[in-house]
Amino acid sequence: MASSNHVTPTNCSWWPISAMEEDGKVTDGDENQEPTIEPKPFSKDRLVLYHWTQSFSSQKVRLVINEKGLLCEERDVSLPLTEHKEPWFMRLNLGEEVPVFIHGDTIVSDYNQIIDYLEANFVGETVAQLVPDADSPVYERVQQYRHLLDGLPMDAYTHGCILHPELTTDSMIPKYATAEIRRHLANAASELMKLDHEEQQLTEPYLSKQKKLMAKILDHDNVNYLKKILGELVMVLDQVEAELEKRKLEYEGQRCELWLCGPDFTLADVCLGATLHRLKFLGLSKKYWEDGSRPNIQSFFERVQKRYAFRKVLGDIHTTLLSAVLPNAFRMVKKKPPSFFGASFLMGSLGGMGYFAYWFLKKKYM
Repeated sequence: MASSNHVTPTNCSWWPISAMEEDGKVTDGDENQEPTIEPKPFSKDRLVLYHWTQSFSSQKVRLVINEKGLLCEERDVSLPLTEHKEPWFMRLNLGEEVPVFIHGDTIVSDYNQIIDYLEANFVGETVAQLVPDADSPVYERVQQYRHLLDGLPMDAYTHGCILHPELTTDSMIPKYATAEIRRHLANAASELMKLDHEEQQLTEPYLSKQKKLMAKILDHDNVNYLKKILGELVMVLDQVEAELEKRKLEYEGQRCELWLCGPDFTLADVCLGATLHRLKFLGLSKKYWEDGSRPNIQSFFERVQKRYAFRKVLGDIHTTLLSAVLPNAFRMVKKKPPSFFGASFLMGSLGGMGYFAYWFLKKKYM
């Protein structure tokens, strides 16, 4: 991603901390939830995570940090505002990708290596262990489901469901997102030619990366490809459903909360919970488990959403879109105050987003 060395010791005195707004207000849970103690610092070393709220990899890293009870400064890097291409962020990660994790003088810029780094460096009686010891009988099972779930092409599901909403049910992505991404695809060829001829300072690796990204999105617009990978998703969900059923039989009669790999909550559960949350946001939950076809997955999803870390990081799924768009709108205004037309457009957009939020909340609670 960033480079061949994803774990990089460096002098971090130049951190652009003031460049980003802090995010991360705790989402209020149900009134019947047990009170949860705020995480306390594990060590004196400073932890900083650069992420984007809607980045799937970022969400999983944030879930791990919060499940482990670590105190970490979170800095939102808006991909829609292309903040990941700004010089201050490229000094952290030339690959222009989030998340990026900083601990002391160490920068880790690869999702999997961030997870492994957190597990290796933050241990102890007061810190949750999400990956069992290698000699544990459930270690291989946790690793199996970690890799199985991380291997799902979530970007393809996301782009595909935006471009082909007819394959979804009650998707929480508004119709204007489909129109916007199609407009971007229609202009992609001319934009890339313009970069080739007019932006000579851009390096060939950068242009190559943009072309590969555009080619990938075009692949995701292929409805036959989308149906194929959704068919493969069904097989993965069937496997997960069967594994959850095994846990019920294995611990039948015992009073303990059961998760994917056993009575302990692990990294496999983080991956599964985040995956189900994204699938529901895309409008795939009613087809794949809320129709009663996979009751164990339904039960798992209901339980995992009640966990403190999930409520804090992912919040209420019905307000996911609003929480993603509003901060970007206000930060855009802060960077460049709008003209009268721009202000009118912004207020209209915010009003529209407010309507979407009202509609979803009304549908859920009223």
